[in-house]
Amino acid sequence: MSELIQKNDNRATIRWKLLTGASALALTAYVSSTAMTWADDSSQPQIWIELGGQLNRLEDGQQTFAPPFLASRPSIFSPSQKFERPPLFEFDEEGKISLQPDDSNWVFSAGIQYGRSGSKRHVHQQTYPNKFVKYYYSSGIRYTRSRYPFGAKFADTRAKNSEHHLIVDFQAGKDVGLGMFGSKDATSVVSAGVRFAQFGSKTNISLKSDPDWHFIYSYLPTAISSFYFTTSKAVIGQLYHNNIAALRATRSFRGVGPSISWNASVPFAGNSKDGELTVDWGVNLAMLFGRQKTKTHHQTTRQYHHSVDLFGTGPGHSTLYHHPATPDHTRSRDVTVPNVGGFAGLTWRVQDFKMSFGYKADFFFNAIDGGIDTRKNENRAFYGPYASISIGLGD
Repeated sequence: MSELIQKNDNRATIRWKLLTGASALALTAYVSSTAMTWADDSSQPQIWIELGGQLNRLEDGQQTFAPPFLASRPSIFSPSQKFERPPLFEFDEEGKISLQPDDSNWVFSAGIQYGRSGSKRHVHQQTYPNKFVKYYYSSGIRYTRSRYPFGAKFADTRAKNSEHHLIVDFQAGKDVGLGMFGSKDATSVVSAGVRFAQFGSKTNISLKSDPDWHFIYSYLPTAISSFYFTTSKAVIGQLYHNNIAALRATRSFRGVGPSISWNASVPFAGNSKDGELTVDWGVNLAMLFGRQKTKTHHQTTRQYHHSVDLFGTGPGHSTLYHHPATPDHTRSRDVTVPNVGGFAGLTWRVQDFKMSFGYKADFFFNAIDGGIDTRKNENRAFYGPYASISIGLGD
């Protein structure tokens, strides 16, 4: 079985190398064939180098870790699930290089987008019970005896999450013009190419709690004098649980496949020499073929302290309950991931310099196995405002 998986992985690696190699070879050949024409004067740069970033709102779904003992948690404590969530925001770094040979409507581009994020939380919720004080008499003298709590009701949550992603694009497109909105400077580029995407995440969660600590009281005889007795309230024991649970999970997806896109730009104020504003928008589609992997491990332990402690000298004996042994879950599966995205924004250009702002989104459907014991498909999505600067070369 392992040999079969290894062969499948080799085939995927070969497909990726062939696709990227062919794209790089085609781009190199075209650059070589048109290099002699770059020396001619032109009103437009042949090369644009773009650098930018995007503040993303993440959609990184995964199953919530909720062992059975959480059901007994007192309502005065917030649920652990709200503290387990992966990070909601992260910042992407982006780079892109575009080549449009002189006197040509063809555009060749290569782009990369990388981002990572992490969160680490420790939330401790606890009650602070008072000691039990008892007054008693002996030979007419009043004495005081205190019983101190061995524990307290508490809920402790530690959650550490991290994620990273990499998206690489190679595309070749053509400016089809279409006379958009009657502007001769408007562009409408339809492109096709290859997209590679890689996602990964790690989760480490630890939960501890004592949901039910309490004193056990009883009424015992107490001597007031040598001849008189009465009964008074006394602590004869303390009962409580120790609950512990932990989860470790590693999830990933890696895929490559064909992509198409349409990007358009329309000037609406000024000119490119003195300063120009344009409206930009675009859409992109891709179908990624790759492998989805998940490995999880979790365990739960409950310890019940149940014995009576008449003199308050210690917590007494306990009974240990183990959750039935849960084996590690390792899953690997070939998947097809549809990808849909788009953007809209504004660009300010002065000669060979551009500055762009806008909003962009990318959705990858059923990319991650977010389950714990069984497979559960979850989407990955990145959306938020972006900003970039571009410099043109090779006039």
